[in-house]
Amino acid sequence: MALGILEQLGLAATLIFALPVAVYGVQRVVDGQTALGVGILVVAVLMVLLPRRLTSPDDAPGRSRRRPSAPW
Repeated sequence: MALGILEQLGLAATLIFALPVAVYGVQRVVDGQTALGVGILVVAVLMVLLPRRLTSPDDAPGRSRRRPSAPW
């Protein structure tokens, strides 16, 4: 799936915040705080994935136009 320029900028902005969180999570795992580190890594992954997967009210009309209609 190709990203438009605004989507790329949004992803870059998200990564600016998610990468330090992920690095902190890795540091916690290495220091022996496995549960905390894995939890923080999950948060970092969700910071990137959720904005891509969730639909906002502004996105709904565009998505309904792209989806093919059902044949039944």
